[in-house]
Amino acid sequence: MFDGLFQPMHLLMIFGIALLVFGPKKLPELGKSIGDGIRGFKFAMKDQSDASDKGTSAKQQGPTNTLSEQVTPNESARRSRF
Repeated sequence: MFDGLFQPMHLLMIFGIALLVFGPKKLPELGKSIGDGIRGFKFAMKDQSDASDKGTSAKQQGPTNTLSEQVTPNESARRSRF
């Protein structure tokens, strides 16, 4: 269905129409803003996948409490009073 959609002549026509619509001064700014948007989207997706990877690896490892971090019943009762 989309075979040959982006042939060189088609790309030249799209570029020519964009040049007429936006003008020669706005076209580089438009390209830069689109590139920044794509870069930001990729960065956000990478952060999201890193956060989900950390979450799944923490679930797989189980609790990491040491003996010194565990709270005895007396300490929890004392903490709840204050």
